[in-house]
Amino acid sequence: MTAEHAPDDPQQGVSGDVGLPRKIGWGAFALFLVAFAAFESFKYGLPTTGAALLFFALPDLARFAGARSPGVLYQAVNRVWIPLAVIVGYTFGPIVWPPLFTAGLGWLARIAVQRTFGRGRV
Repeated sequence: MTAEHAPDDPQQGVSGDVGLPRKIGWGAFALFLVAFAAFESFKYGLPTTGAALLFFALPDLARFAGARSPGVLYQAVNRVWIPLAVIVGYTFGPIVWPPLFTAGLGWLARIAVQRTFGRGRV
């Protein structure tokens, strides 16, 4: 007797058919974010480029600092909501400092790249 899972069963995991469109979507989003970060970097100069690159490398820097998979720091640097909140907060908030915006773009781009290649949360 084989165990069959319902199509929306959370224990089943992501199959190849469902995972490919999701990876394509993350890849397209990553390309958009990288292009947007490059545009902002060319527009505002070196500080924005540095912020985007630094926060693009943030998950690696956290890992080198000792953050491992079940830890709080590892989870924090790999969540979509945190850099998304930075971007939205900057867009609608009173702060006008472009490196903050490109830092959020770089961080979110890194998460999107990781999810495109199957690493991180999907």
